[in-house]
Amino acid sequence: MKISCLILAAGKGTRMKSSLPKVLHPVFFKPMVCHVLDAVSKLSLAQTVVVVGHQHEMVQGALQNYDVSFVVQEKQNGTGHAVLVCAEMVDSDSDTVLILCGDTPLICSETLQRMIAQHQAQHNVITVMSTELENPFGYGRMVCNGVRQLIEIVEEKDATDVQRRIQEINAGIYLVQCEFLFKALATVDTNNAQGEVYLTDIVKKGNDQGARVASFVCATPQEILGVNSRQELARAHDIKQQELFVTLWDAGVSLLRPTTLSINPAISIGPDTVIQANCTIDQNVIIGRHCEIGSHTYVKNSYIGDDVMVGSGSVLIGVKIGSGSIVLPGTVSIAENEITIAAGEEHL
Repeated sequence: MKISCLILAAGKGTRMKSSLPKVLHPVFFKPMVCHVLDAVSKLSLAQTVVVVGHQHEMVQGALQNYDVSFVVQEKQNGTGHAVLVCAEMVDSDSDTVLILCGDTPLICSETLQRMIAQHQAQHNVITVMSTELENPFGYGRMVCNGVRQLIEIVEEKDATDVQRRIQEINAGIYLVQCEFLFKALATVDTNNAQGEVYLTDIVKKGNDQGARVASFVCATPQEILGVNSRQELARAHDIKQQELFVTLWDAGVSLLRPTTLSINPAISIGPDTVIQANCTIDQNVIIGRHCEIGSHTYVKNSYIGDDVMVGSGSVLIGVKIGSGSIVLPGTVSIAENEITIAAGEEHL
């Protein structure tokens, strides 16, 4: 199975109340769309195409280091239309299209791989990722028959009262047979509350044609969190930050009052090191073993050796601190020419 990937990233994100395109808002120290690209980069894909629209030059510039192609959706007329504008861009020898949204930064490559495996094993024409939420408000509902076969997806604004009580929701991630996808979308109308071309309409069209249509249930609902507001932005960041905390704990690092900490993933911290409350460990930091970083300390782009005591309230930027050193509380050390940490470098 040869898969082309489409990432929908054309929206403005009006609920953000921002001049910045929604997908460029940072989640855990990088634009949210980059997390999606990082997840799909671990899959065996033929190509990745990003659909851009609002301030597309800015989005394209931010993603220049990724191996992707771009399609500009000049007029945003729904998710189905966003996919349809990619018809000529998809490789002619691809038989399947993977579709994701650029505002789902928590999706994991392992989950996508399991979805691909199910799609292939079941010989599906359409597989739609779903999950179950206690409060499904705002999401499209997965309407199934008595034997749990997916019949159609109904958007919140178009759903009946009975359908709104369905807790299985559309996660907005699809695997679709390429030939079926673009033929079906070409026949989708805009007869809905939004007046848009809904990608979800392909499910009903597939069933009408007798195609194999199924859902893939994501067991961890937070993975499909769509970021549409500042509150959801903060929630996504916190989830990613907590994942890093777990990694550090498992590596033998003590984090005191972790809810007060901000730690960038571009760091290395040795075992038996203690990070006290209200610290920010920014990018490109290496901290050795048996260290103690006092509260209210900021560290960026610095080496700290083993057995170092850093006093509370210190600011260390671009410095090298040798093993066994003591940094007095309130020390401010900012190098004019900040050091650069080479990739994979773990020791002073």
